[in-house]
Amino acid sequence: MAVKLHRCSMMWVKIGAHPCWRVQKALDAADIDYEVVKGPVARSKRDQVVALSGQKLYPVIEFEDGSVYRDQSARMAERIRAGKLFESPKPEH
Repeated sequence: MAVKLHRCSMMWVKIGAHPCWRVQKALDAADIDYEVVKGPVARSKRDQVVALSGQKLYPVIEFEDGSVYRDQSARMAERIRAGKLFESPKPEH
């Protein structure tokens, strides 16, 4: 099952504290197939993220059925590492 990872466009930032990288690294480690959807860095320009998730923060995971998962990046990464990303119910926003 492929998912979309909506994240900032600063792909070169690969430090553990960076929220987008933390979640992307967890997806990689869990061997989860995903597509990166790069978005604007400026919060004022994140209309697509707001439409998708109701808020302006990255990262956001979008599932094939259109539902989304957004939480603090550390919790998102932990859920991915625990193998629970695809378990229901998926948190909305």
